Amino acid sequence: MPELNPTTVQAALDAALEQVAAAQTAAELRAAKAQVVGEASEISKLNAEIKNLPGDKKAEAGKLVGGARGQLNAAFEAKLADLGKIERDQKLAEEALDMTAVAGTLPRGARHPLSLLMDQIGDVFVGMGWEIADGPELENEWFNFDALNFHPDHPARAMQDTFFVAPVENHLLLRTHTSPVQVRSMLERELPLYVLCPGRVFRTDELDATHTPVFHQVEGLAVDKGLTMADLRGTLEHFARVMFGPEAKIRLRPSFFPFTEPSAELDVWHPGAKGGPRWVEWGGCGMVNPNVLLAAGIDPEQYSGFAFGMGIERTLMFRNGVTDMHDMVEADVRFSKQFGSVI
Repeated sequence: MPELNPTTVQAALDAALEQVAAAQTAAELRAAKAQVVGEASEISKLNAEIKNLPGDKKAEAGKLVGGARGQLNAAFEAKLADLGKIERDQKLAEEALDMTAVAGTLPRGARHPLSLLMDQIGDVFVGMGWEIADGPELENEWFNFDALNFHPDHPARAMQDTFFVAPVENHLLLRTHTSPVQVRSMLERELPLYVLCPGRVFRTDELDATHTPVFHQVEGLAVDKGLTMADLRGTLEHFARVMFGPEAKIRLRPSFFPFTEPSAELDVWHPGAKGGPRWVEWGGCGMVNPNVLLAAGIDPEQYSGFAFGMGIERTLMFRNGVTDMHDMVEADVRFSKQFGSVI
């Protein structure tokens, strides 16, 4: 242990002050505190030697060491305060906000155009006093086929067209059209009946530019006294003009469907079609087959009805110039955003 005298005290003080000055961060200085000003420091060790001095020299030594310790503690606290201020200033600079900068916005998504189109179609018919009806996608074979006058050996029942749910003997399937909702509506609602049935349907098609195994339909059903094909045509003409503009018109071509008689294919004159105005096949329609009314417990001698249906994807394709079905199913928000909030 060095002798306690002014020279050794000054040397210990100078060494400690150099150590304080060398600290680069407040954390580094705090970590060295014990070695600089604590019990392990050279100044503290010299202070411990005072008790070994003769009584007449203790006061002078105490004054010498105490002055050095006070000077060192003051230097330590000043350095710690300076480093703390530097660190706070740096942190504030890093967190500074430019209040004049243009505010950043989070990217917004968009509703899918199929959803928007179904809502728009629903609004058309609600405006005419119709109701929106819904039903299960996992359906019983009776509602999907039998009640709609499909013969037991009709090709649409085959496994290559329909997703049957195992075990097949339970007669459950993924609905191939939204017509089962029409049957349920006739069984559950009071007459007269005017319902629109939008929803998702399933068929065993391969996904390509114009087909998809999961797609959307909208079907309408009206059952009342005295309904005729004229009522059907008037309803569809109004619908077409809302969808395709006031110049749109329709034509009905004779066809066959098990659940309507007479039946017709529905074409629409689309004045805004890509490539120029033209006739486009839109869907199917007809007067409700009496056998379908009887299956729902409705007397065909008292009531008649008409029904129609079309694909939502197909409507979007020729109404808005979409050329590839993949764009509708790949969940790319860029496809949806080009339609905005309305279509």
